[in-house]
Amino acid sequence: MVARRDLRQLTPFLFEIAQTHRADMRVPARIYADEEIIQAALIDRSLEQLVNTSTLPGIVQYALAMPDIHQGYGFSIGGVVATRVADGVISPGGVGYDINCGVRLLASEMEEGEVQPHLPELATALYQQIPSGVGTAGFLKLSDAQMKEVLETGAKWPLHQGMARREDLAHTEEEGTMPAARADKVSPQAQKRGRDQLGTLGAGNHFAEIDVVDEIFDPALARAFGLFPGQVVLQIHCGSRGLGHQVCTDYVQQFQTAIKKYDIVLPDRQLVCAPVQSPEGQDYLAAMAAAANYAWANRQVLTHQARQAFAEALAGKVRDYDLRLVYDIAHNMAKLERHDVGGHDERVCVHRKGATRAFGPGNPVLPPDYRDAGQPVLVPGSMGTASFVLAGTAGAMAQTFGSTCHGAGRQMSRKEAKRQVHGAQLRNQLQARGIEIRAGSLAGLAEEAPIAYKDVSQVVEVVHNAGIANKVARLRPIAVVKG
Repeated sequence: MVARRDLRQLTPFLFEIAQTHRADMRVPARIYADEEIIQAALIDRSLEQLVNTSTLPGIVQYALAMPDIHQGYGFSIGGVVATRVADGVISPGGVGYDINCGVRLLASEMEEGEVQPHLPELATALYQQIPSGVGTAGFLKLSDAQMKEVLETGAKWPLHQGMARREDLAHTEEEGTMPAARADKVSPQAQKRGRDQLGTLGAGNHFAEIDVVDEIFDPALARAFGLFPGQVVLQIHCGSRGLGHQVCTDYVQQFQTAIKKYDIVLPDRQLVCAPVQSPEGQDYLAAMAAAANYAWANRQVLTHQARQAFAEALAGKVRDYDLRLVYDIAHNMAKLERHDVGGHDERVCVHRKGATRAFGPGNPVLPPDYRDAGQPVLVPGSMGTASFVLAGTAGAMAQTFGSTCHGAGRQMSRKEAKRQVHGAQLRNQLQARGIEIRAGSLAGLAEEAPIAYKDVSQVVEVVHNAGIANKVARLRPIAVVKG
């Protein structure tokens, strides 16, 4: 186990566990945090998991954790690890079970006062247009040919179906498509699980949330992203549903054989991996990319359904209810990218598990209209608390392989949250604060209570002060849809 004495403070917001801490560590382990976050991380196994990831073959520079760190499967959630493509490994545990769980932010031109008289009807319309809950089916059922197209083209599929705009894809990470995807590397069981779930939200921490831009921290960046005080916006947070979960399950099982085949010794079997360049590694990359494409298609279909809900509730009542996509970001991904490693440009496999890409200004992969500002970074808080819009920085490129935090981070298990919180009481408390709640399960609502999460403002202050993301705006919720 890691103790507080094992952590050396490098800067006010960066701590390191030395490579000498354990004989099997290949690089140091670093965490972006303040003292309170460090103390919370010592309670579970997340720092031990961080140290474990430093033992992966081919890892470069250091194993990293963001301030929203908490215990996960193999890798701690909030973990960032880069391995050399030439001789390193890829690990499904470094991506997670909800492949390309991500967030998109849509902005209207409406102000809060215009929407408030119609908010209950809007929240209900959103709940009806966005199916949510465990295993819930959507309005679509994909044929075999359609499933193959979704898996291999991602957000291009809803574009061809009239459920997307070209500017939506331009403002989506990777333009909503990982070209390396192959449908034949996704098992029939995984495809079966995803056949009727496109355009669904799921459960757990997934949500659709109507927010108001509550505060602007950087007016120039806010203007670049089209945000202004009092503006009504919508966040959608979900991933690849049962399909992505099954892809991870399948490859975790297959890689149990791969670690023996390639003589890989691990401190935790949940870190199972395969060389990036091996047939097994390439198969997982292709399947993971396909699941990521499914997730982007899913969030795009949900966007189409959300636009329908806004039209249904607001047409003829407000001047302009259209929703423009600001950006869609992914977490729970492994990507092959080029980064500076010790002064040398190297091709690495960057695992971001519960972490977000945060590329800085000038990066050619960013949309032209955001290139001078840096990548938009979306950091949702817990239900009933604030969320934040940040921007990627040159500091992130130098320190964290272009990565930053992805959310508040849990500090209480779902079981404990349900023990402490009554769903009906929580709903009433939130509604008394002016937040409309639409949820299919009061128990599910209790699992996601604000007390179950860290203070998102504290997490954001760490990454802002550490220079790996810049604060742009804070969002305040006025309506939440949960499974």
